[in-house]
Amino acid sequence: MGTGYVGLVAGTCFADTGNEVTCVDIDEAKIDGLKKGKVPIYEPGLSDMVKRNVKEDRLHFTTDIKQAIEKSEIIFIAVGTPPSEDGSADLKHVLAVAKSIGENINGYKVVVDKSTVPVGTAEKVEAEIKKHTDEKFAVVSNPEFLKEGAAIDDFLRPDRVVIGAEDEQAMAMMTNLYRPFVRSGQPIITMDRRSAELTKYAANALLATKISFINDIANLCDAIGADVEMVRNGIGTDSRIGSKFIYPGTGYGGSCFPKDVKALIQTANDFNCSLRIVQAVEDVNEHQKTILMDKIERYFNGDLRGKTFAMWGLAFKPKTDDMREAPAVSMIDSLIAKGAKVNAHDPEALNEAGELLRDRLDNGLALFEKRYDALEQADALIVMTEWNTFREPDFFLIKETLMSPAIFDGRNIYQPERIKKMGIDYFSIGRPAV
Repeated sequence: MGTGYVGLVAGTCFADTGNEVTCVDIDEAKIDGLKKGKVPIYEPGLSDMVKRNVKEDRLHFTTDIKQAIEKSEIIFIAVGTPPSEDGSADLKHVLAVAKSIGENINGYKVVVDKSTVPVGTAEKVEAEIKKHTDEKFAVVSNPEFLKEGAAIDDFLRPDRVVIGAEDEQAMAMMTNLYRPFVRSGQPIITMDRRSAELTKYAANALLATKISFINDIANLCDAIGADVEMVRNGIGTDSRIGSKFIYPGTGYGGSCFPKDVKALIQTANDFNCSLRIVQAVEDVNEHQKTILMDKIERYFNGDLRGKTFAMWGLAFKPKTDDMREAPAVSMIDSLIAKGAKVNAHDPEALNEAGELLRDRLDNGLALFEKRYDALEQADALIVMTEWNTFREPDFFLIKETLMSPAIFDGRNIYQPERIKKMGIDYFSIGRPAV
């Protein structure tokens, strides 16, 4: 139920292991497109896998909720849980699906909360279904741990599978469903539903903590003249810490970390509990989005009026077109507010940008299909996403094209000494300026 990022990836991967899967959505245009092999999101490998499983008649798409529920044994709820004004997850879509299940259930079903939902949601889903049926069913929590850009591999070869259930039959069915994905010895971890729901939020909050921590250290490096890349290498080789998620930058974004950190804080508030570290993670991340802008303003003596900036990267990370909470959006808004113009390029997110930033297109923002075209008439280059295609550009062409050759690297993908030798002013995060 739901053909967004989670639902489409999960449904396609389940089909690829031999299951018969029906993906349901109320968006007729999206379903029609999927039937024709048009995948609405960019995720490496997903389009080919969808087409293959549709062709082999294992993967189906429909808007007929009733028929899909009646013929299924296991029903995954994978609809959106957007943040409310107070940061809590909005469950209206989840509970609407639960209502539909209750109205159409025709025998024992396992209903699975796959969307990221607050603690206690399984009980709410169970209560909503019970309002509409006397049939037996079980509600299970099965959080996803997918990284955008690597979702197929994450699903097919998971670090672990978490299943929260109190019903033995449901637990056995879920264990059998996931058995093909853990043949290499990865664990299927079983627990109660509330613990499973909290596990997803705790995992994302801890990863977000590592990002905010290294960004705090990067800002200290700027203040004292140290190099955060050396510090990162020095701590990342410690097996207790590890090298993942300690890359400094302009803050985390995307559909998970910002939303889940806020939702976890709100959940704690609802139970009169204070999560001081998690709140600090959120505060640091919001502040981090301003750091590169401060460097730009200092370089141009505080006056950006009439300036034009080339921006490489709009998605919140490489290998996705997702711009939700992307630091690039904050940067664009800040530059436009200061009277500047932005020429933006991204290898995959231009269509998404055209929709999300439509109002900015008439107010200082221009989108470019080719990265070097965005440099024309620009005063400086800003790098916001570490796409591979940005890692080895023609620096001589960059220098010749920019009005005042300067690069503001929000992802630390270039070597300062190399850029300095080319006569380009270079600024990054937590490394001495050259």
